[in-house]
Amino acid sequence: METLYGILALFCGVFLSHNAWRILNWAWLDPKKIEKRLREQGFKGNSYRFMIGDFKEIATMAKEAHSKPISFSNDIAPRVIPFIRDSVQKYGENCFIWFGSKPTVLISDHELIKEILSKNYVFQKTSTPLDKFLAQGIAAYEADKWAKHRRLLNPVFHLEKLKLMLPLFDSSCAEMLSKFEKVIPNDGSCEVDVWPYLQALSSDVISRTAFGSNYEEGRRIFELQKEQGRVVLQAFQKLYIPGWRFLPTKINRRMKEISKEVDSSILGIINKRMRMIEAGETDFNDLLGILLESNLKEIKQNGNELGMSLREMIDECKLFYIAGQETTSALLVWTMILLSKHPEWQARARDEVLQVLGSGKPEFQELNRLHIVTMIFHEVLRLYPAAVLLSRTVHKETTLGNVTLPAGVQIFLPTLLVQHDSKIWGEDAKEFKPERFSEGVLKATEGQLVYFPFGGGPRICIGQNFAMLEAKLALALILKHYSFELSPSYAHAPDMVLSLQPQYGAPLILHRLH
Repeated sequence: METLYGILALFCGVFLSHNAWRILNWAWLDPKKIEKRLREQGFKGNSYRFMIGDFKEIATMAKEAHSKPISFSNDIAPRVIPFIRDSVQKYGENCFIWFGSKPTVLISDHELIKEILSKNYVFQKTSTPLDKFLAQGIAAYEADKWAKHRRLLNPVFHLEKLKLMLPLFDSSCAEMLSKFEKVIPNDGSCEVDVWPYLQALSSDVISRTAFGSNYEEGRRIFELQKEQGRVVLQAFQKLYIPGWRFLPTKINRRMKEISKEVDSSILGIINKRMRMIEAGETDFNDLLGILLESNLKEIKQNGNELGMSLREMIDECKLFYIAGQETTSALLVWTMILLSKHPEWQARARDEVLQVLGSGKPEFQELNRLHIVTMIFHEVLRLYPAAVLLSRTVHKETTLGNVTLPAGVQIFLPTLLVQHDSKIWGEDAKEFKPERFSEGVLKATEGQLVYFPFGGGPRICIGQNFAMLEAKLALALILKHYSFELSPSYAHAPDMVLSLQPQYGAPLILHRLH
């Protein structure tokens, strides 16, 4: 152990001596310059503190907020983003916070949000050295590389392709319902924590639709990606020190081990599919098959440099796993929780499902006619968005509205705060009222960009239609077979992990309908 500490001390000493001036700029001079410029333009926030910024308060408030559940309320910002919410209350909408030495400006004005999301080459996704351990892919790429991947991925999520995947969605939903049947008496009811079932459902769907396998075959990748999410989150919560990720700490070693194993598993799936294609099999309706077809066509027409590399293909597949699983399961669990609290809307949704779908297998056009279900989903996504904020960075001095943002400033678009804002949505902003969306999103928002659970602009989530189609089918089938209410053991504790999730699960009382 003494030898290890000696090596660490030597490493730190050499690193500091060779990078002293750069570290001084990073840790003190640059942050103070940026702070001065922000204050001159009317932004307010805490004064910068050497290296730690607001880190201590952010960590303390997050720990306190997550230590216990809250009474059932849709006013969840104090628990989910306590420091950001308090900063806005204290300093107003034009404020900034410090993540270590990095200044982050909060932007809540809908016109500025529209400008930021529409100019994706200027306001770029914020990336960290830890991102590579979780998923890269189109969600992390910028500029021309992002444009190339978006072009190659568009055929994968085309509506006509999604229609062909509906039977795979249906098979996954049928498997989940069969699991419910095993635990719920034929003529009765039972308490079920639906959260793990919904996670398994969305995992099964993404395995079938992405790779043509079922959840059991892809389970190891899911388990590893879930663990990686927890480990990366732990690393994010620690004070960032340049070069720290290269040290052989327990967290760093585990992140690398998981990343290596996931890469190896996905590479095996890709190689197996490539061999099938080389053998003449081309009739694939899953995401990987369509992506490989799109990529091979691009390479054949325009050369290797315009196609995806094997490394990029692996990254896109890892992103399929994370995004495909997280978004839909989160939407479904909050929908079931809110419909448990509002049985009148549960009944209205069930009546619509029975009227539109009847007793046969749901078809694509029928699911599109579920107007009340769509209204409910929009309201759930407004109150409980999977991502509670979006992050962007400017890499050179940039004008935004009537302010100038210095290079290196990070921007947070607080989705949760904007979608809960009573000045926008009225005094009942935090109440569950799906009727807001009775005439669609455009009418509900009066044409303003104040509702963006899937992002907005050119970078709007490419899998949005995929997630909504899966969620519609799953909820419709659940409503046909069961009614549900909150269990007395339910504890309301929204928690931001990779998506907004119920920290203590979602125990509901499920009642068989027939």
